[in-house]
Amino acid sequence: MNNDTAAADDPLRFFEDVTGVIRQTLQLPDDRPLELDTRLLGDIPEFDSMSVLNVLTEFEERFDFFVEDDEVSGEVFETVGSLLAFVQAKVAGG
Repeated sequence: MNNDTAAADDPLRFFEDVTGVIRQTLQLPDDRPLELDTRLLGDIPEFDSMSVLNVLTEFEERFDFFVEDDEVSGEVFETVGSLLAFVQAKVAGG
């Protein structure tokens, strides 16, 4: 297995990027914990429909992928981990 394959299999490969975009978009303080199981939609009041669009736009620009409307669901934005998995799948070409 080469380093690229190993990096692609790393479940935390983009964790800092994903949490950084969430923090920046929602203007959350650095001391607010964001873990894989941190719930997003419905649990963070600042995370509304406009925030979802801003987060997706930032990911599209940062990672050079496009998100179709039918790919966006409540499940994607349920937790930090589900959003991280979505980003990793998109980067991998999914």
